[in-house]
Amino acid sequence: MLTVEKIGGTSMSQFGDCLNNIIKQNRTEETMYNRIFVVSAYNNVTNWLLEHKKTGEPGVYAKFLHNEEYELALDDLCHKLLDINQTLEPIGLNLSEANNFIQYRIEQAKIYLSSMYQVLASGYVEKTSIYLAAREILASLGEAHSAWNSVNILNNNEINATFIDLCGFNDNEPLTIDERIHKAFQGIDFSKSLCVATGYTKGTEGIMRAFDRGYSEVTFSKIAVDVKANEAVIHKEYHLSSADPKLVGIEKSIPVGKTNYIIADQLADIGMEAIHPKAAKPLELAGINIRIKNTFEPDHPGTIISTDYVSPEPKIEIVSGTDKVIAFEVHDPLMVGEVGYDLKIMQIMQKYGVSYILKSTNANSITMVVWDRPDIRKMLKEMEQLVYQLTVKPVAIVCAMGTNIAHPGFLSKAAEALYDNNINIECFAQSLKQVNMQFVISREKYQAAVIALNNALCHKE
Repeated sequence: MLTVEKIGGTSMSQFGDCLNNIIKQNRTEETMYNRIFVVSAYNNVTNWLLEHKKTGEPGVYAKFLHNEEYELALDDLCHKLLDINQTLEPIGLNLSEANNFIQYRIEQAKIYLSSMYQVLASGYVEKTSIYLAAREILASLGEAHSAWNSVNILNNNEINATFIDLCGFNDNEPLTIDERIHKAFQGIDFSKSLCVATGYTKGTEGIMRAFDRGYSEVTFSKIAVDVKANEAVIHKEYHLSSADPKLVGIEKSIPVGKTNYIIADQLADIGMEAIHPKAAKPLELAGINIRIKNTFEPDHPGTIISTDYVSPEPKIEIVSGTDKVIAFEVHDPLMVGEVGYDLKIMQIMQKYGVSYILKSTNANSITMVVWDRPDIRKMLKEMEQLVYQLTVKPVAIVCAMGTNIAHPGFLSKAAEALYDNNINIECFAQSLKQVNMQFVISREKYQAAVIALNNALCHKE
């Protein structure tokens, strides 16, 4: 049985636990292999290289964009990576070899970036493509660092491991992402060596351009499909649970045993990704199940995500949501009966690259919930000039999801739970598929709503 397994950045930063709980756990010499690991950069490294994923705090990439001594910023980054190496020496990392590798790779990056600046200075090229290429180069450094270190540690722990460097730093072959992945794994006997691949893959189409920060999961997905894996495993620092244990408490957060790709899509739509949606689709189409495991509870079987699973009993599997959204409502007395009224709304949203999470309508109003991004205000200002009346409100959205909830009673129980906790439903949506009930509420009630719905619909007595 061949598995492809992704290890996230938080888990990678505790690689001693990964070594014991993932790689060595309950393994004999005969069962050690037939596994490919795809690794993320250590925790925060990609934030330092590009920008902080949540706060937007700039990294080295911003220095390059504004020509603000990015080489010094890379030197500072190198010191941080050397500090990470120091922490890994006790579990088998050859410190001098590891330091030499990442120092050389960063020096290579400096050469590439310097050449790019010379081309930019000529004024003969379009800047955007150069900036995107720089972003690709910087992103690749984190995964090259963690993957190389992992292979070195494994080999020094008498586990035969192979470094699969998909970053393409040392070649100029015009390969697509799929072609590079396919070529990299040719001729490898998976039964005799653990492969550790970089989460970044160089390709002519640009993996960052196509998928941005979800690129490591896309690499993971493409590898699994290419090698025809029996299962794709994602190792995280938490279980996929009925609700966020930080909000509802560990004792009331129930690990989800099984669910399907439809529910995974619902989670991704509200930013609670079990897996990046563009990474999930190739696996879904190939019929490869995903298993999500908690790195720090290795004996737990985790959650299986499959194409065709439907719970044999009607139940809510997951309560989730976000308080980082806004609702805007377009009202027009002349809207009733007018065909295609919302076309102009959608055209403005398309112009700004904004997708809605929820849409609810009545005779003369259209309400949409979107992510509260910095550029949203500019979009809404333009929209206000074209519609009769626009109302904007910061809100939260909380969702109750399940593979088998198309039965009477779930909506009633959910509404009652919110009512009992003095939480007003500002807006509501559910499609005919009936896998996700979406409640729009005031922001300050978000945590209370998650707790109320989890306790009423998911919590075991």
